[in-house]
Amino acid sequence: QLQVVESGGGLVQPGGSLRLSCAASGFSLEYFAIGWFRQAPGKEREGVSCISYSGLTTNYSDSVKGRFTISRDSAQNTVYLQMNSLKPEDTAVYYCAARFVAAEIMCNTFEYDYWGQGTQVTVSS
Repeated sequence: QLQVVESGGGLVQPGGSLRLSCAASGFSLEYFAIGWFRQAPGKEREGVSCISYSGLTTNYSDSVKGRFTISRDSAQNTVYLQMNSLKPEDTAVYYCAARFVAAEIMCNTFEYDYWGQGTQVTVSS
């Protein structure tokens, strides 16, 4: 069964860093775009970042640009989200999601099919 699993969340102080991992099983990263999303209580889910199947194209929301970096490691079948300079407004449940693609398609232009369970990120003093 195709699955993605998030890990790496936790409690950090403002200005701190976390690295989230999205591990895929049952399929290869080679053929899937990966997106990171987050949802805070009472708010709609929003896209944070995504990476194309080739890794050549990435996208970031305005709120995280310059602070977050998405990358992929094909050997580990994992996509990472490095989060630096964290702010309290980054607090949310973070989800990774995957979609099969067979070409270099902008990863913020389509819906995702396979979703993880989410990992909690809390930024607070």
